[in-house]
Amino acid sequence: MDVKQISVFLENKPGTLNEMTKVLTEHNIDLRALSLAETTDFGIARFIVADVLETMSILKEAGYVSSLTPVVVAEIPDEPGALNRVLQIFMEYNINLEYMYAILGSKSGNAYMIFRVQDDKKASAALVANGIKVLNQEDMAEI
Repeated sequence: MDVKQISVFLENKPGTLNEMTKVLTEHNIDLRALSLAETTDFGIARFIVADVLETMSILKEAGYVSSLTPVVVAEIPDEPGALNRVLQIFMEYNINLEYMYAILGSKSGNAYMIFRVQDDKKASAALVANGIKVLNQEDMAEI
């Protein structure tokens, strides 16, 4: 039940994110979610798309270094305390959270949180066991 996240390593200088998104735009790739982290010398653009294999091929052809990582995407109510409930489940099941980010503008009115955890299968099972919907790769095209 996991979703594949693409991570692209970018030099930390003006215009590099613009150039990468230009490549995606030219190939009509729609970003479903995006996170950008940086250090002094480089950044990591993490994103989710509907067609992972096509996007990875496009990035490779354009000369970008990228990798795939499984992440857990949970649909939660867009209300105070919903994120805390998920984090409480992770704590109860002893699931370590490495990082997270959100998807904005969902059609359902719910929030979608993306979690990178050490054990995505355990995290997905824990969330489902507690009544939280976990999305798969095909679901991402519908958001």
